Amino acid sequence: MFLLILGILIFLAANTVSQALIRYQNPDKIKNGMRLFSFLVMGLGVMTSCVKQIDAGYIGVQSLFGKIQEKSLGSGLNFVNPLVSVSEVDVRTQNYTMSGVENEGDKQGDDAIRVLTKDGLEVTIDLSVLYRVNATNAPQLVKKVGIDFKDKIIRPLARTKIRDNAVYYDAVELYSTKRDEFQQRIFKDIDKEFNNRGLILENLLIRNIALPQTVKLTIESKINAEQEAQKMQFVLQKEQQEAERKRVEARGIADYQKILNEGLTDKQIQYEQIKAYKEIATSTNSKVIFMPSKGNVIFDAK
Repeated sequence: MFLLILGILIFLAANTVSQALIRYQNPDKIKNGMRLFSFLVMGLGVMTSCVKQIDAGYIGVQSLFGKIQEKSLGSGLNFVNPLVSVSEVDVRTQNYTMSGVENEGDKQGDDAIRVLTKDGLEVTIDLSVLYRVNATNAPQLVKKVGIDFKDKIIRPLARTKIRDNAVYYDAVELYSTKRDEFQQRIFKDIDKEFNNRGLILENLLIRNIALPQTVKLTIESKINAEQEAQKMQFVLQKEQQEAERKRVEARGIADYQKILNEGLTDKQIQYEQIKAYKEIATSTNSKVIFMPSKGNVIFDAK
């Protein structure tokens, strides 16, 4: 566009310059030369204005005298009306983070979302919104909202939907058992609003939920008590198993003694004694053997 305007200015200035140089020879030649040069500049301007390059991952939204055109331009080279103004819109997946950690979110400082829960406690939530622009609806998005739709749609809509849904849950539920349910509920609400505005919600990530300090201490105390109870239960089970083992062992010994007492006779016991004495007598060690039943003594002084 700049070259086109420059060429027109050179063409208009040709007459003025030729009149200023009328006292010189061949002023018409100078005027014709300037006009020829202006045509070349205008031609180059028209060519450059008719060709628009759109980078990969972007689309071009056309505006003619402030009116948004319905047809958008795809990535690559596109031939357009030289009077059209083209704005590039990113259609790749984008991330908008609201976090209480310094320099982690899109806004500087603490940008976490503070909500009130069902039990009246204030909970702090860090959130990331993964979204992209619907290429088909991009012209309408630019027409109705503008290029700065992050601050006009993404941020306020996400924060509002979180606050609206947090009132259905207790603080401890958000922190533990109902976290996934809460995230899915927010996703559905935001996704519906995004679709109406030409945006596609890809994912919603609750990065962190921070409870009030008093609630955190209560939860930690409860967890410690549960762990101690589980530990004591384990010890009791172990002691019960050990007691059962000892009962089984004692019962086995008692059964063994009972069977042994019922099965042994006096003659069998005497026979076993004789075998034992015989083994002692035949050994090479010194020994004294008493046999109380007969009164005999075998003595070997080796």
